[in-house]
Amino acid sequence: MPHFLIAPDSFKESLTATEAAEAIARGIQRASPDSIVDLCPMADGGEGTVEALLTATDGERKTTRVHGPLGELTDATWGIFQPKTDNRKSAILEMSSAAGLHLVPLDQRDPTRTTTYGVGELIIAALDAGAKRIILGIGGSATNDGGAGMAQAIGVKFSQANGEPCVCGLAGGGLTSINTIDMQGIDPRIADCEIIIACDVTNPLCGTNGAAHVYAPQKGATLEQVKQLDTALQRLADTYSREQTCSRNLADQPGAGAAGGLGFGLMAFTGAKLARGIELIMDAVNFDHRAKQADLVVTGEGKLDGQSIQGKTCIGIAQRAAGVGTPTIALVGCADDDADLCLQHGLKSYHPICDGTITREQAMQNAARLLEELTTCAMQ
Repeated sequence: MPHFLIAPDSFKESLTATEAAEAIARGIQRASPDSIVDLCPMADGGEGTVEALLTATDGERKTTRVHGPLGELTDATWGIFQPKTDNRKSAILEMSSAAGLHLVPLDQRDPTRTTTYGVGELIIAALDAGAKRIILGIGGSATNDGGAGMAQAIGVKFSQANGEPCVCGLAGGGLTSINTIDMQGIDPRIADCEIIIACDVTNPLCGTNGAAHVYAPQKGATLEQVKQLDTALQRLADTYSREQTCSRNLADQPGAGAAGGLGFGLMAFTGAKLARGIELIMDAVNFDHRAKQADLVVTGEGKLDGQSIQGKTCIGIAQRAAGVGTPTIALVGCADDDADLCLQHGLKSYHPICDGTITREQAMQNAARLLEELTTCAMQ
């Protein structure tokens, strides 16, 4: 009997990765009732990463009350799981659950005022739960604080020129007040915990290709605030380099500018390493072994286009599956004219819901049913 590995990402604003996997499974079983289906919802480090990884590993979901991006209290969801290839207790966190853009009302979006303090609180919660390895997805941020808020929550002390401590919950606009950085109070458990940043962004911290110039406008920053934020991030980086007498400039490292500079803050204050989000998740869910058992891998996400080859879920899945000799097809919400490029990067075929007969709005409103029907047609 045919064996299918079902490994979609979420369909943004329509279906979670788990819901998409379940719809695809129903579609396969309509076409081939005797099929074996292995549900493996995926993510690439953005929103949905916690759900996908916990579902795939039978992990334990947890909720912790933390300070949100504007300092308000919010419940952040994360999880603990046991990797099949690693005996260390692991935690999966999403920065967006504590400092995501969706937590800030439209009329209050201003990255000079938002902080990653709650992300640091999540790291402490994971350590309290006994985690020796933390995977932290950093997509969807509302912040541009260089990870300074996060750093305060784990014990870093920032001081002003007059010796007074900087305000707790440092935001992007407050970084210019930093004069000294004291890292002696960092929670000692961090030194014994491997922290891996799930991130596909390669921007440096500062400059025209940095966090503020590229991403801050999407978070509500004006042109003048973009300049202010870039100057503030440079102040943070310069102070850190001076205080720590760094042999290399972390601010220039690819990914330092991810999530408003949280990539920099995590590397600087926790020793975290960056890794491709989709690769991390595939390793954690034992993807290669599961793909090798399958006759076909079925992946999917909301949109497929020429940019998908830069590390999006569908292509990451297809390339890893090809490595163990299993073909992959993609079921997607829509496909741009340049989506055929993806066929040169591992995909056997792709099938869009929006094929010209229905609108994007109709597809999103009926995504589960349409994805199930699309799957059945693709199997025939």
